[in-house]
Amino acid sequence: MKERILIMGAAGRDFHIFNTKFRDNEKYEVVAFTATQIPYIDERLYPTQLSGNLYPNGIKIFPEEKLTELIKTLNVETVVFGYSDVSYKYIMNKSAEVEAAGANFMLVGPNDTMVKSTKPVISVTAVRTGCGKSQTARAVLKHLKEKGVSAVAIRHPMPYGDLAEQAVQRFATYEDFEKHKCTIEEREEYEPVVRDGFVIYAGVDYEKILRQAEQEADVILWDGGNNDFSFYKPDLNIVVVDPHRPGDELNYYPGEVNLRMADVIVINKMDSASTENILALKENILASNPNAKLIEANSDLIIDKPELIPGKNILVIEDGPTLTHGEMKIGAGTVAAQNHNVGKLIDPRAHATGEIKATFEKYPNIGVLLPAMGYSSQQIKDMEETINNTPDVDAVVIGTPIDLTKLITINKPTVVVRYELKEREGSIMLKDVLDGFLAN
Repeated sequence: MKERILIMGAAGRDFHIFNTKFRDNEKYEVVAFTATQIPYIDERLYPTQLSGNLYPNGIKIFPEEKLTELIKTLNVETVVFGYSDVSYKYIMNKSAEVEAAGANFMLVGPNDTMVKSTKPVISVTAVRTGCGKSQTARAVLKHLKEKGVSAVAIRHPMPYGDLAEQAVQRFATYEDFEKHKCTIEEREEYEPVVRDGFVIYAGVDYEKILRQAEQEADVILWDGGNNDFSFYKPDLNIVVVDPHRPGDELNYYPGEVNLRMADVIVINKMDSASTENILALKENILASNPNAKLIEANSDLIIDKPELIPGKNILVIEDGPTLTHGEMKIGAGTVAAQNHNVGKLIDPRAHATGEIKATFEKYPNIGVLLPAMGYSSQQIKDMEETINNTPDVDAVVIGTPIDLTKLITINKPTVVVRYELKEREGSIMLKDVLDGFLAN
């Protein structure tokens, strides 16, 4: 008898776990996926084009709220946990729910899920969402280019549309974002890489993605997301940590896995963090991975119209996932406003409409910020209305990695904030680490 498996996910690692461990494995029968964390990804089907010969009808995806019911009605023997950026308390609460329903609870590690590349692989991951991983990945790409090494980035999955169509996605131009019907969340990750002149892949079937990317690159860069560990076996493992949230690197899954596996640890955002938090973070790093090389860095803000901020009433828009399941209280936009003597930060919550209002209700601790939610056209429309309906705003500071004015119409002056990794003198430098890697 085959062991009956249910995979809990969020349209990312869950599909990769299935593809690498279960898809062609006669020992198991995956009877369902569940979905959470991301809107609009449940009540779908993992399609026959991706599920393989053992699953000619595909595999249904249910809301995670039905987990206990599904374990019983589908006679599930083992539940596999397949998403990331969750606290240890959260994951053990899920384990208790699963075991109370009678099933086993399983985590699947790197040896079963990391695909081996024919090219050298550099992975850039983090211990939480919003640490500054993507700016670190871009810094790696730029240095490789300066050394004459062609590199292609592969991004952690964000397949929020038609899964079969999104099996392999390649982004090299702005037109590719339209072609693949990218959400704001996807564009936030892909657009800065394309803007810098690089190619980035994403999708669902990460072995197929890798084999295609290998055809045009000397080096593969894994640009991780959601504090997940790499889908590919890295030859150099770079992990970004955040001094604004010391302790999270030891209390979130699988962020601590990344911390312990790291060859290089980048402490980012040191310019906006307290000395106390930085010291606490360093103590945790030393206790967990004393052999890792340590790079100290700032998140350097680039502001297009800083003169619009001093003394003004400002509405700040920040990266959505960083504020929601990333649990950050501030982002680049807020730091930029505070650094330029903002008069007052305007609270948009009383004027939020539709799905933006629902987001604030689901995440009540977001605070005096507007999360850039854009998983659907309706969310984008509601965000636009919320911005334009909020009174007494002199200017809107956009702290997301993309220029939202290209996607929505804002009836107020805007300030666009971008951010780049800026290493601190006196620490180990990223270029020296990369040069050593290339020499080997």
